[in-house]
Amino acid sequence: MSTKIILDCDPGIDDALAITFAVGHPAVELAGITTVAGNVGLARTTGNALAVADFVGATSVPVTAGCAGPLLRPFHDARDVHGETGLGGAVLPDPARAPRPGHAADFIIDAISAAPGDITLVATGPLTNIALAIRKEPRLPSLVREFVIMGGSAGRGNVTPAAEYNIWADPEAAAVVFGAGWTVRMIGLDVTLQALATAPVRERMRGLGTLASTLLLPALAQYSSLPEPAVHDVCAIVSIAAPEVFGYTPAQVQVETTGRFTSGMTVTDFSPIAGAINAHVATSVDVPRFWDVVLDAYGTVAAGLS
Repeated sequence: MSTKIILDCDPGIDDALAITFAVGHPAVELAGITTVAGNVGLARTTGNALAVADFVGATSVPVTAGCAGPLLRPFHDARDVHGETGLGGAVLPDPARAPRPGHAADFIIDAISAAPGDITLVATGPLTNIALAIRKEPRLPSLVREFVIMGGSAGRGNVTPAAEYNIWADPEAAAVVFGAGWTVRMIGLDVTLQALATAPVRERMRGLGTLASTLLLPALAQYSSLPEPAVHDVCAIVSIAAPEVFGYTPAQVQVETTGRFTSGMTVTDFSPIAGAINAHVATSVDVPRFWDVVLDAYGTVAAGLS
């Protein structure tokens, strides 16, 4: 039986690869995509989500645009990492459809409220849309099946020494989300920096025909300064499709919003007082199993494109 998910994302190279995986794995049913400004601006993240979904055959999956910037702070993109378009060197056909009307936060609220306990909410970008949805519908944490993020770190950051990009981009939103009363499954840099698209992995991708030559390899080539790029956002979806790939440690996670050097840090306490646990933090990953699962799903998508 597959798990229905709503993917809130900011495509982004690794978001695009995450969408592709979600479409290809039989244990995941992609019920909707919502977009937020992050790796590039909202117009591009939304256009990229539509283009990727259509390219990999998910033409019926609704795409809804959300917030164009953080709750309180100026917007800072990551074009230096993901390229001007957000998809690195990948050039996809223009989507044949527009995003659905309305706001991402309302789509999230409406879809989850209509099927309480049925939908897993996944966030692989800044948490602005999720925080807004919680503010509008405080019962949301009790209505989801599970909430999974790619974001944060119990150790080092990647945009500052202390902070991972998705949390750093809107720490106020992240603070709302971690304090909302649910248990967040946090797939952070502790494990995603081990999920590397090494040369042997990319060589295995070369057998995936049009999917590899048009999307996977040109997108990953943007990370030219990183000979072994991490596919961070894919990890969040793999954690749903193949739970055995990751190991977790319960923790209390709080988000630093005011520190001069630590803004956006996910302060992770692995020995919290009783009742204070608000997260299960991924702390181990079976890397060979990870890539077997991912490439099998990509193979399914590739077969549909041939």
